[in-house]
Amino acid sequence: MLARFKRTSFHTAEVAAILAAGYGAIALSRSSEWHPVLLVALLAVACVAGDWLRLKVGGLSLSGGFSAFVLAISLLGPAPAVAMGALSAIVYSTIQRAPANVWLSRVSNRMVVALIGSGFIWLLVGHAYNAPDSGITRAQFALLVFAVFVVTNTANFAIVALDGATEGDSIAGQIREAFIPMLPGEFVAAALTAVLAVAYSDFTLWSVCATFVVIAIVQSLMTALSRSEDRANQLEARSIHLASLQFGVLATLVETLALRDRSTARHSAAVARYARELAAAAGCDAGVQELAHTAGLLHDIGKFALPDRVLHAEILSDADWALIRRHPQEGATLVGRLDGYGAVAEAILYHHERVDGDGYPVGLIGTEIPLVSRMIAIASTFDTLTARDTYRTPMSPQDAIGELRRVAGRQLDAELVETFIAMIESGDRVEQLYTGEANFEEELEFGRRVKEIATSAT
Repeated sequence: MLARFKRTSFHTAEVAAILAAGYGAIALSRSSEWHPVLLVALLAVACVAGDWLRLKVGGLSLSGGFSAFVLAISLLGPAPAVAMGALSAIVYSTIQRAPANVWLSRVSNRMVVALIGSGFIWLLVGHAYNAPDSGITRAQFALLVFAVFVVTNTANFAIVALDGATEGDSIAGQIREAFIPMLPGEFVAAALTAVLAVAYSDFTLWSVCATFVVIAIVQSLMTALSRSEDRANQLEARSIHLASLQFGVLATLVETLALRDRSTARHSAAVARYARELAAAAGCDAGVQELAHTAGLLHDIGKFALPDRVLHAEILSDADWALIRRHPQEGATLVGRLDGYGAVAEAILYHHERVDGDGYPVGLIGTEIPLVSRMIAIASTFDTLTARDTYRTPMSPQDAIGELRRVAGRQLDAELVETFIAMIESGDRVEQLYTGEANFEEELEFGRRVKEIATSAT
């Protein structure tokens, strides 16, 4: 109902715009604007013919006759420009048998844009439209025509985008998918149109015939840009699909591990959330936060290779410990085989290192340990201390904080420990992890969404 009301209101506004533009054109009309007649006829034909050379970009339709339309605004005046805009829209819509709402939108768009362009010239020049005859230099006239093209093109897009918004299309999406990709071609078209306007003043009327050549050049350029954009969009879609597929493979392995040991799934979800929030609290950018979350979620994936007797054991032999100490390497090897997961694999590999050098697998010291690995170590330690689903008696958050401080500077990064403690004591967004169950499926879904967003932004 709301969408129908918006649509009806927009159509009413379009009718009002047609009447206002028509009245404005008549009020500003001068007989001299319709001369020379041959120029008027040539530009009218170019406007109508150009409408048949249309290009679909991002759901929008771009007319090939826009250069002729701008020349009519710049060389003639508001009345001829408004008339030609209405004529080209009427002819194209009638022959195409367009619905009444489309017919109305096209006519109102062209008439309003013509009046906007004419008003822009009037504000800058203040009088005659054949500007070289009104006291400004040819260079200034060329810049004026270029500016008129840019202003009218932007106004045209704004009106079309608003029309699309009544159908539920995002204005920001239309800008991103249709307006911005075509800007290079539009600037070239604006420059060529400015050259044609000056050529008409310097040479003969027949130089305007080059408008048809410009229309062909512009449409060829726009077609090439559109195809390039389509290829880029296809590549982006494939990249997103690949990233989602790869993360899906890893998520499936973690979910399989969760079927064998629910505590590992809960722990992975908690560590992912803690690590992401710690990265944010430490002032890291979105990329590091994403890395911390993904690595935290997958940090124990190497345990997939452990037999059940080791995975569920409360007392471990030396041989069992040797197997467990291999899980960072097993996990890093598994994750590192996927394209784009090198940093995640590195964070997993070193998350059991200690800042005093007594950790494993290689005994890195201090800041030799990757930042995200140090964050995961803190998150994992805190969750293990406070978890209710292990063989240990869970600590209260306050006691766990005391234990973190006790091992800070030896096992854990002291500065990050204090950042983590401040984050926990503030209670923002992480309190539920030590007062209830971490939501494993929620963290997996978050990881999928973030991966898709990050891939599409690169």
